[in-house]
Amino acid sequence: MRNIPVLHVEGDSLAQAYERALLALYRNGIPFRTQYDKPGDPPSLDSTMNITVLDPLADPMIHKAFPGGIEDLREYVLEVQGIKDHWVKNMNEPADTRWEYTYHGRLAAYGSWRESREGRSVTAGPFQVDQIQAVIAKLVKEPYTRQAQMITWMPNIDLTCYDPPCLQSIWYRLVEDEQGVAWLNCNIRFRSNDAWGANFMNMFGFTLFNRDVIAAEVALKSGKTVKLGRMNWQADSFHIYGKDIAPARQRMFDRLDTTTFEDRVYRMDDPMISEIYDESEAAIRAKIAEFDRTHPQ
Repeated sequence: MRNIPVLHVEGDSLAQAYERALLALYRNGIPFRTQYDKPGDPPSLDSTMNITVLDPLADPMIHKAFPGGIEDLREYVLEVQGIKDHWVKNMNEPADTRWEYTYHGRLAAYGSWRESREGRSVTAGPFQVDQIQAVIAKLVKEPYTRQAQMITWMPNIDLTCYDPPCLQSIWYRLVEDEQGVAWLNCNIRFRSNDAWGANFMNMFGFTLFNRDVIAAEVALKSGKTVKLGRMNWQADSFHIYGKDIAPARQRMFDRLDTTTFEDRVYRMDDPMISEIYDESEAAIRAKIAEFDRTHPQ
């Protein structure tokens, strides 16, 4: 085979679209080696994937088949909204092994990085752009604009760093219905997306980012009702690592004929699930504060 397959799926909810994307990859992906393989690992399955989620906030919203729990989803939502932006490394300190970026940091302070100067951690870079506020301002001023876009890729850093950002861009446009409700449509592109290990948390996190940050701020500043319309998710490389294929079979693929879709998902409107989700925030913030205390910058 000389071509990477281009796959397309659509779902009414996040959980439905996620399951269909995994299944399409499992059935139609091609074997690939990666630079992260360990000796003896089987090949990964890979594709280019386009996932359209028609109603990102619709229940059932959460799929059970991802390597994490409800608390992990809450922590990732907080991370996407900036709670760990201070965990990035000083770029001129070789011994600093913290992250080279966060997604929120790249979106809220594009063009900058952290480095050490005279023993202090400072923000460096030729410029700093708050793309989040710029996009919100554009959508308020011209809801029909095609220019409401944010990017993460910084070639001066990312072409040579070990783990450059997978998220590449987020594009927004508002569609107004007959009742005057503005629907926030969104396109999100990842250059690389771990279908089993990260994709569901990625999609969940950015769905809540779109609701709580972009839509909420546009509504506040425009005085309009803003709701989430469809989210289109494109991954240049949508893959399951070879080491994860067996767990994915056990937890989902081999269970499709013996379980219903309702057995494989959670609903956010389930009081038990929403309680776990809401009450986990305090413990997450305490964990981050304790890490900060024991790992001073």
